[in-house]
Amino acid sequence: MFRKVLVANRGEIAVRVMRACEELNVGTVAIYSDADKDSGHVRYADEAYNVGPAKASESYLDHEAVIEAARKANADAIHPGYGFLAENAEFASKVEDTEITWIGPASDAMESLGEKTKARKIMQSADVPIVPGTTDPVTDPEQVREFGDEHGYPVAIKAEGGGGGRGMKIVESPEEAEDQLQSAKREGEAYFDNDSVYLERFLENPRHIEVQIVADQEGNVRHLGERDCSLQRRHQKVIEEGPSPALSDELREQIGESARRGVKEAEYTNAGTVEFLVEEDENRADGELLGPDTNFYFLEVNTRIQVEHTVTEEITGIDIVKWQIRIAAGQELGFEQDDVEIDGHAMEFRINAENAADEFAPATGGKLNTYDPPGGIGVRLDDALRQGDEIVTDYDSMIAKLVVYGSDRDECIARSLRALREYEIDGVVTIVPFHRLMLSDETFVQGKHTTKYLDEEIDRSRIAEAQQQWGTETEADGEDEDVVEREFTVEVNGKRFEVDLEERGAAPITAEAGGASASRPASAGPDEGSGGTEITGEGETVTAEMQGTILEVNVDEGDEVAAGDVICVLEAMKMENDVVAESGGTVTQVAVSEGESVDMGDVLVVLD
Repeated sequence: MFRKVLVANRGEIAVRVMRACEELNVGTVAIYSDADKDSGHVRYADEAYNVGPAKASESYLDHEAVIEAARKANADAIHPGYGFLAENAEFASKVEDTEITWIGPASDAMESLGEKTKARKIMQSADVPIVPGTTDPVTDPEQVREFGDEHGYPVAIKAEGGGGGRGMKIVESPEEAEDQLQSAKREGEAYFDNDSVYLERFLENPRHIEVQIVADQEGNVRHLGERDCSLQRRHQKVIEEGPSPALSDELREQIGESARRGVKEAEYTNAGTVEFLVEEDENRADGELLGPDTNFYFLEVNTRIQVEHTVTEEITGIDIVKWQIRIAAGQELGFEQDDVEIDGHAMEFRINAENAADEFAPATGGKLNTYDPPGGIGVRLDDALRQGDEIVTDYDSMIAKLVVYGSDRDECIARSLRALREYEIDGVVTIVPFHRLMLSDETFVQGKHTTKYLDEEIDRSRIAEAQQQWGTETEADGEDEDVVEREFTVEVNGKRFEVDLEERGAAPITAEAGGASASRPASAGPDEGSGGTEITGEGETVTAEMQGTILEVNVDEGDEVAAGDVICVLEAMKMENDVVAESGGTVTQVAVSEGESVDMGDVLVVLD
């Protein structure tokens, strides 16, 4: 067994891995950026090393900085968690070339399964059904149109290295082919350093089913049952559960065995997840299950631990993270496939700092004035925050994961409602009210929801009502005066300092001609999109509603724009967001350029 493991991640997943290490009597090492110096995973670890500034590319994604931290700590192994470098085959290869052990699949398996066209070919050779699509990269919009003519629209364009909806664009008609192809390639380059894309027939109303697998270095492969991740918004999972409420035992076994065949064909080791799309029968009666004749298709392999691995742990009693560590240390799996028993039902609720009533817009920071999570039988909390902590929004919006177990799905739902009612959070908006709504939603309770339910079918006014009824108090609640943030550069004894001041009740500062930024009331915000607006006597100032990166600027000084026109595209929280003009006018200033990082409130464009 290892002596010391560095966890190349942050937040709740870093703490989750460290807890497994502690139970195995293994020392733990954290890494952190400047933004995370006071974060919970740093407090939990035995020792911690700074790897750079807040920007992820200069800290958590810096290969050399992470490996150097492991060397300084004399760590035997690196566990990547999920996100950041977890599915980066190049980083895994660099670790493999050192004296440090990589806790995960071999880099060559990561590479072959991480690129979707290669993964599809492997699955085909293992007799695993795949969605009709291309197995070679697509570069020309005409290829998209030809595919649509043959298979029908909509068509999905997917990034080779993508996942979770990132790098995926949907083409509804031939006219959209060129724009969506370029957008998918751009996202692929930005997120995965790979602009290669491929095509699939878009399944409009599927269930999202994934199978957890573990495989040792002796060729033993086990599947640990499936999870149903069909409740999604914009392809991002919100609630996950296991087992699926829609699958018959026969279909469940078919999908599980397909996952086993596929990863064995790829000579895969360690933990991973094989994801499938299952065609839902819209005429399925209440209580009726999808039978063995139902079509299901391979989607992708996640070559890492999943956010929702907790669901499988609760219904199998198997600690997946411990097995990741044991397998990397050379140990053989200690159980047979027949030993895996699915007992009861579990759900995971992502407790995100987001406002579900505002298109799940991420919170822009805040302090956990009250943080009192639930407990009791069948309730598990994976988190890294404590009361009084500041929310770090530089990376993602997750505060915690609430995992609830019951003897069956009905008890799990009842227990989850109780736990969510007990969950007290003040100081930042969360999606706890949304979760409470879903557990009383007839479609979800009956298990008949699909991946398009949240985006296309649910009455969104119900989400707003839930937020109003059960929403948590934020720091801005109850404050009548505006809060204006002003930035100054001062010099003391020859040394420069950047100073941020908050003024309450002061007049807003508007954009100055030729300036690159301006302050805005902290309480101001748009009705839609990712840009805020401030109407002044000089015109309309369009500001960033959240921290992110400018992917595209669509206007130049002197251009005429109309209300609703897309001014620029802002990447934030792993999604592309269109920033639109609230009213028409002439562009008098463009304050940003492609590739530039912006903070909430930064001026993007000024209109006259």
